[in-house]
Amino acid sequence: MSKQINTINSTAVPLNMENVDTDQIIPARFLKATSRDGFGKNLFRDWRYEQDDESRPKKDFVLNNPTYKGSILVAAKNFGCGSSREHAAWAIKDAGFDVVVSSFFADIFKNNSLNNFLLPVTVSEGFLQKIFTAIEKDPATTLEVNLPGQFIRINSTGEQESFDINSYKKTCLLNGYDDIDYLLSMRTEIEQFENPVH
Repeated sequence: MSKQINTINSTAVPLNMENVDTDQIIPARFLKATSRDGFGKNLFRDWRYEQDDESRPKKDFVLNNPTYKGSILVAAKNFGCGSSREHAAWAIKDAGFDVVVSSFFADIFKNNSLNNFLLPVTVSEGFLQKIFTAIEKDPATTLEVNLPGQFIRINSTGEQESFDINSYKKTCLLNGYDDIDYLLSMRTEIEQFENPVH
């Protein structure tokens, strides 16, 4: 699983559904596992398969459509609502996504994503609709998500919009740091602070 995120140029998978909650992202019956590995295959499990049968994928669900692929998931408004479930971020990341774009994220999901090296990009509702339109027009269209510059661009039209991110979390994503890694990266400064030269 890649931790570092810098600039991502990729096609995108459009999930144009509002109010997608964490139980739809990863159903409760899959929460017993404690390892992050293997959650991707159960992402949107109940939407992907007929009666939970992997041999019977639902053809009308976007993740089962080979036309759409990439490391960016584009979702409609209010993505990740519902119960706190870190496994939701695990499942999306394990399925190969590095970025989720929406016009609104539930706060808990947003924080869980940032802690698991999944970048949630919040855009205006108008820009989100432009993204959906561009992908619908041409599924091969690509998006640039530029974390250092904090903007997202529709490469086919050149339209772009900036996004906000906590500066600490930005540093962690750019360097692939979790909280412990970040502290270790400052070890020299901490030691100098604790043992000042007189």
